Amino acid sequence: MRSTCKPVTGIVACVPSHTYEPRDLTARARIRDTALEQFAEHGFASATMRAIGDAAEVSLGLVQHHFGSKDGLRAACDEFVIEVFRHRLLVLNDKGQLANPNALADLAVQAPLLLRYLARSAVDDSDAARDVFALLAEGAEEFLSSTWPDRFPPDAEQTRDTAAVMTAMHSGIAILLGPIAHRMGVDTATAQDSMRIGAAVMNLYGVMGQFTASATGEGIQAAMQTLREETAAEQETTTDMRTKENE
Repeated sequence: MRSTCKPVTGIVACVPSHTYEPRDLTARARIRDTALEQFAEHGFASATMRAIGDAAEVSLGLVQHHFGSKDGLRAACDEFVIEVFRHRLLVLNDKGQLANPNALADLAVQAPLLLRYLARSAVDDSDAARDVFALLAEGAEEFLSSTWPDRFPPDAEQTRDTAAVMTAMHSGIAILLGPIAHRMGVDTATAQDSMRIGAAVMNLYGVMGQFTASATGEGIQAAMQTLREETAAEQETTTDMRTKENE
């Protein structure tokens, strides 16, 4: 599938070509994309319908005509962002790249506004942030279960927990790509420099594996297992006592 860079309200977003269709370059789409900018920069509480209309060079009345309220406008932005990420994940799944730590970083380079919006949404704990995270986590669960089925059975608690943390790590790289690149002194638009981020992730995974297998790591795992067993026993005792009280 071909990807193109198309300017929308001054934004250049390199996303799958069908995401921005000619019919989508309307006043409604221009308002939505301007709202993405305003919400990402100022947050939902501080952004105003009038300011969004001014930035989009349309009247407040037209903003209200298309979206009704600021909540309606945010819902449209959320829906758009979720759809872009859903399509992105389908492409990554087809290519077998769901677990690639560079995958989200690539999107951060291609469509930085969407990542800034998502980062702000994560702070606000919005539906969009939760939905996108859920999509990413589902992909991570599928990867873990298909790669290590014995250790990560489908629908197991450990699989869900590990996938959630894995998703947080990878999405954090995408959202914080700017500061990461600045710290490393790399240009994410350059393939060679961008690969350094992926290499750093793999180096980290390597030493984490070594630490987990060390005496200290094994001791921590044993202590955590003991704590889990003690907690489960306490919960079982509490449940039995409540059951007897209700008899």
